[in-house]
Amino acid sequence: MIQLSAAVFTSFFLAQTPAAVPPATEDPSLWITAEREQLTGQTQLTFPERFMKAGEAYFSPDGQRIVFQAVEQPAAGETPDDFYAMYVADLGHDAAGKSNLTNVRRISPPHSANTCGWFDASRNNVVICGSTLVAPQSHDAPGYQRATGRYKWQFPPEMRVIEIDLDHAVDIASGKMQPKVIAGDGTAYTAECTTTRDGKNLLYCTLATGQGDIVVKNLSTGVVSSLVQVAGYDGGPFFSADEKHICYRSDRKGDSLLQVYVSDVVRGPDGSITGTTNERQMTANEHVNWAPYWHPDGTRLVYASSEVGHTNYEIFSVEMATVSATESPRRVRITQAQGADVLPVFDSNGRRMMWTSQRGAGRTSQLWIADLVSPAASSTTPATKKSP
Repeated sequence: MIQLSAAVFTSFFLAQTPAAVPPATEDPSLWITAEREQLTGQTQLTFPERFMKAGEAYFSPDGQRIVFQAVEQPAAGETPDDFYAMYVADLGHDAAGKSNLTNVRRISPPHSANTCGWFDASRNNVVICGSTLVAPQSHDAPGYQRATGRYKWQFPPEMRVIEIDLDHAVDIASGKMQPKVIAGDGTAYTAECTTTRDGKNLLYCTLATGQGDIVVKNLSTGVVSSLVQVAGYDGGPFFSADEKHICYRSDRKGDSLLQVYVSDVVRGPDGSITGTTNERQMTANEHVNWAPYWHPDGTRLVYASSEVGHTNYEIFSVEMATVSATESPRRVRITQAQGADVLPVFDSNGRRMMWTSQRGAGRTSQLWIADLVSPAASSTTPATKKSP
């Protein structure tokens, strides 16, 4: 979940194109053909006419709305906002049957930096997200960065998890009303948040210990339990649909090469979440692998990787059943277009994938959506020996 100071790779890096992985294609007719075994009906949802950049979108439980972060185009003579605001929009179809967004509205406090929006499945009209509430004091907040530092996201200490009742979003967006804070005190980055379906447990990343740790908070009792606490940054956690597992990314080696992990959730006698066990590493390579997200059937994850190069992140899926101690899990490449394709998510029935892409005109980061051709993998990347 994001976390990017520029949300989604609007800066570029030296391309790295391993011979084993074909380069992405730029002509739309070519990437439509290249992706035909995995995706169909690829449709752009946000456009540079409205947003300078938009990204990290998530579906509402009923699939009729999305929440996302974006920077709007400024009015004539004005400068763009420094930080991402949070938006909600209705997801529908135009007269031709193509997906589109209507009723797009900002819901976050004015001048604040925001990230990781999420719909509370237990309350139809409530969104949670990471927010600084006001403009962060420093533009040089600590954070994760890769190589030269052109690829990084910041961890402003003012960031905390807030709750936005959409019935009051107009007042919150205008500054007339303050949203409810449900985690964090403004002294350490607290974000990358999701909830269980009953809304009772908040899963998030915190830098309160000086590093990125994954914790869960029981919102009824206020009890916070550590789930992943190892050296280095661990973040971007999501529950699987059955809430028996979590996925997340980790830089625990301190080499700026994020890897994807999965762990089983441990519960106490009363059903409360108390920890995790049986951690499995889903990627182990020399690339940046991040933004893992579960398919609702629980058999696989999707994630973004720099495997094709740092100017051309692509989305892969990985099958849970193929995990072993000696072989890399079986993977499928999903996207095939030039520019970054990142932050993939599914709707609740697993029929649609939404992600952030630079494949559109102007190569700005914008939201895209497509139908999945089949839940079964039709082509795979051969397994390789894991690195020690």
